[in-house]
Amino acid sequence: MKSVDEQIALIERGAVDLISREDLEKKLTRSRETGQPLRIKAGFDPTAPDLHLGHTVLLQKLRHFQQLGHRVYFLIGDFTGLIGDPTGKSDTRPRLTREDVEKNAETYREQVFKILDPLKTEVVFNSAWLSELSSSEMIRLASRLTVARMLEREDFKQRFENNRPISIHEFLYPLIQGYDSVAMKADVEIGGTDQLFNLLVGRDLQRSHGQEPQVVLTLPLLEGLDGVNKMSKSLGNYIGITESPDNIFGKVMSLSDELMFRYYDLLSDLSVDEIAVLREEMNGGKVHPKEVKMRLARELTARFHDRQAADLAARQFDQVFKKHELPDDIPECRLEVAEDVIWLPKLLLEAGLVNSTSDGRRMLKQNAVSVDGKKISIVDTDIPARGRVLLKVGKRRFCRVVFV
Repeated sequence: MKSVDEQIALIERGAVDLISREDLEKKLTRSRETGQPLRIKAGFDPTAPDLHLGHTVLLQKLRHFQQLGHRVYFLIGDFTGLIGDPTGKSDTRPRLTREDVEKNAETYREQVFKILDPLKTEVVFNSAWLSELSSSEMIRLASRLTVARMLEREDFKQRFENNRPISIHEFLYPLIQGYDSVAMKADVEIGGTDQLFNLLVGRDLQRSHGQEPQVVLTLPLLEGLDGVNKMSKSLGNYIGITESPDNIFGKVMSLSDELMFRYYDLLSDLSVDEIAVLREEMNGGKVHPKEVKMRLARELTARFHDRQAADLAARQFDQVFKKHELPDDIPECRLEVAEDVIWLPKLLLEAGLVNSTSDGRRMLKQNAVSVDGKKISIVDTDIPARGRVLLKVGKRRFCRVVFV
């Protein structure tokens, strides 16, 4: 096990809040002396079926703790997911069904081990203890916090001041998330900066239950491909960890030079010193920004697929963008259409190039769609449903449709 100072250096990398460093030093010192690993908690509500790079900022930090010899508890909030995390929301979130939660939770379990070591990870569900709480126990738990304390949360405060409704069950969310830390006897809890209030509630509840309060570690919210907004599937600025190697590689290559180093800092396995050398060499003109970006694209693509897939994606990228050639492995889709023509946004959806016809319309308006090499931006375009047609969306998505 590394020294306490060496551990803290890795733990603090990329972090925003550490509450408190003194508590962390004490826990790490005791862990070294006893050989007992710390219990590291991070919670994820299964509100969407797929993870993207924004989620992996926390996963990467959990991996750091595993590399230091500590035990990670990946908490799936199947109980809190039924409430819906109100963090950052101006309105009450729609509640998920039990079926949605269970389906998404299973997908999470399949995806997190692309980053975490399964031998050093314990996947737990908070319904295991929260569903057992009686009504009297829930009331007793609710007595631990005041309404005034809840309104210290910025999103609750803004909604209250703007006369936007706050449901009582939303007040329960940070309380229940905090109780998770009590039930798990967590030593450290990590989360995004938007989760700071909830994480601090966990410290308060542990203290009131006679436990040593957990250390709170927050990490920044990763900006999406636009470099402005938080990475989000709804905004279309995300890189999904289950996307194809070509998509992951190409999307990383689309990052600005400045944003690229943000991704290096939060996601790369390179050391802080190695990243600093890369930045210095690029700024000094010794290395072209494209080469630095390709190194990051290879690393992230290999993480979610493998090194061979990353190398192939790099060659395909070079072939398409540098030599302006078509990729060798354009997927082919055989499509049977009842009518003589098919609406282009629907064709893009059937070919798997967009997530919905709305997404198809949006890409057309952005002049990001080509049919047989010709750019098309008119939404109400019909394509003859005969022969074959080559579709391209954006710079990386291709499909050759064969009408049957």
